[in-house]
Parts: sequence; C-alpha cells; structure tokens
Amino acid sequence: MKRVYPNKDYCIGCHLCELACVTAHSKSKDLIIAFREERGKDGLSPRKRVFESGDISVAISCRHCDEAACVAACIAGGLRKDPETGRTVYDRDRCVGCWSCLMACPYGAIRRHPLESKIVKCDLCEGREGGPACVAACPNQALKYEER
Repeated sequence: MKRVYPNKDYCIGCHLCELACVTAHSKSKDLIIAFREERGKDGLSPRKRVFESGDISVAISCRHCDEAACVAACIAGGLRKDPETGRTVYDRDRCVGCWSCLMACPYGAIRRHPLESKIVKCDLCEGREGGPACVAACPNQALKYEER
C-alpha cells in the first residue's frame, strides 16, 4: 500500500503541506477562502502537522499502519482498516469522541477536531487525483507518496 513518508533531512518547516491539506479538505478548494473563512467557522484544520525542534522539522500524519493501534483502541468502530486499500478509514458518524485513538497512536497523528467531539486524521486525500495534496505542495520533496 502507498503511504506518505516524511524525510526530516529535507523538511524546511515551511508548513505548505498543512496549507495544502486544509485547502484540499475545504468546501471551496481555495487557499485564501479556506484559511481565512472556513478554518474558523467550520473547524477546518490540517490532518498533517509539522513538528519543529531547533533546526529540525518533520511533517507527521497518519501512517495507515498495518496493525493500527488506533483501530484496536476505538470502542465505537469509528476507525477500521479497509481490506482492499489497506487505509485506516475514519467514520465520523460512529466516532463518540472518547479520544482512545489519540492516546493509542504512537505517532501522535490523530488530532481532536477543533469544534466538535470528533477526531481529525489523514485520509490520504481520498478521491483526489494525483495523490495527497501535502506531497504535491512540498517544495523540497520532504514528503513521498510511495509503496515501500
């Protein structure tokens, strides 16, 4: 299965991956409208986060683990593995906001939704042609979408 792999040696901490993620998941698909208008009232937030420590930065998102701890921890069935694609799929209608998945994820890749008792996690820009928006936006190729 193809996944997004970060490379901290190439990441310059520009956060363009976060902006691309917000735009890809917005209603407008417009960077300015998504950032200025939709982000605040719709609770739109990136599914990827750039962590920085000194001169080192790296973009982290869901790794869609083969044996995902978040899926095992989910008490409501809001997270499951898709047997065909291998993706860790989130069903927001089943999510009860218990945050068990947040605590179980070894990468810290699952976040609380800013306005609702739900989670936000990478969906690999499902349905987007050309793969994840974050990978396409990275100016330094610090993110690779590939099978390893």
